Amino acid sequence: MNSLDPSRRDVLKLMGLGTIALTFSDFTHSSQLTSRARIGLQLYTLRREIEHDFEGALRKVAAMGFLGIEYYPLPENITTDRAGRVFKDLGLQVLGMHTPLPVGEHRDAVVKMSDTFHCDRVIYPGWPEGDKYKDVEAMGRTAELFDETSAFLRSKGLRFGLHNHWWEFEKSDGIYPFYFLLEHLQKEVFFEIDTYWAKTAGHDPAEVVRDFGRRAPLLHIKDGPAVKGETMYNHVPAGDGTIDFHAIAKAGGKNTEWMIVEFDEYGGDIFDAIKKSYTFLTKNGLAEGRA
Repeated sequence: MNSLDPSRRDVLKLMGLGTIALTFSDFTHSSQLTSRARIGLQLYTLRREIEHDFEGALRKVAAMGFLGIEYYPLPENITTDRAGRVFKDLGLQVLGMHTPLPVGEHRDAVVKMSDTFHCDRVIYPGWPEGDKYKDVEAMGRTAELFDETSAFLRSKGLRFGLHNHWWEFEKSDGIYPFYFLLEHLQKEVFFEIDTYWAKTAGHDPAEVVRDFGRRAPLLHIKDGPAVKGETMYNHVPAGDGTIDFHAIAKAGGKNTEWMIVEFDEYGGDIFDAIKKSYTFLTKNGLAEGRA
C-alpha cells in the first residue's frame, strides 16, 4: 500500500477542491478496448424472477441482445454448475462476479466459481456500509485489507474490484473514501463505478468516471431521481430519469469495457424496463449488444 501522507495535489482531490487528470498507462485489461462498451445486466435486477424460473429469465435476457451478465449470489437451489451451464448455453459471458469479500472461508468458493464461470473479475459490492470508512485511520486499514485481498486473487490469476453505493462518495473525516482508495490502493485493483449512486451522493457522475479513468472499466447504469431519501430506489429505464449517459459515455471513452444495466426496484414489468434500457444504450450508440 502507498504512503498515507498524500501530496498537496492529493489532498486537494481528496477534499474535493480540484480535479486530477489521473492516467495509468500500465493498467491492463483482459480484453482489448473497443470504441464502444459492451452491454451487460446485473442479475440482482432479476432476483425475484430468477427464484421462479432461472432458465426462462436468462433466456429472455439473451434474446434481448445482452452480451453478458454480472453474477450476484443466487438462490441456494441454483448451483454454480447449473448456472454456468445456462450462461454458456445462452452465450452470456460472465463479465464479473459480485461476491462477499473473498477472505477466510469465502476464498476457496470464489476461486472455484471463477473456474466454473470462466470469469477473472471478482467484485466486492461494498454492502453494507459498516465503519470501514468512518475516518482516515479506518480507510487506511480498509485499503490494506483490499490490497491483501487483491494480492491473493492475483496469485490465482484473478482481479479484484470495488463497487460503490452513495456513501463511498460522501465525505468522511473530510475525505471522499473512493478517491482515497483510488490514490492508495495498488493499481491492480479496479473500480466499478455505479454512476447513479455517485450522483445520489452529489457528484457529477461523468466527472467521477473521468477521474477514475482506466481504473474504472465497468460502469453500472441505472436511472431515477438520484436524490437521497425514500425515492432513491425508484429506478426507471435509462434515459427516463436524471442521469446524463451521453456525458458519462464520453467521459469513459475507450476505458469503459462494459455498461451494466441494473434496477434495485421498479414498479412495472421488469423485463420491459430492462429492454428499454438496452434499447436506449444501443440506439444512441453508447453501448453495443448482440448483432
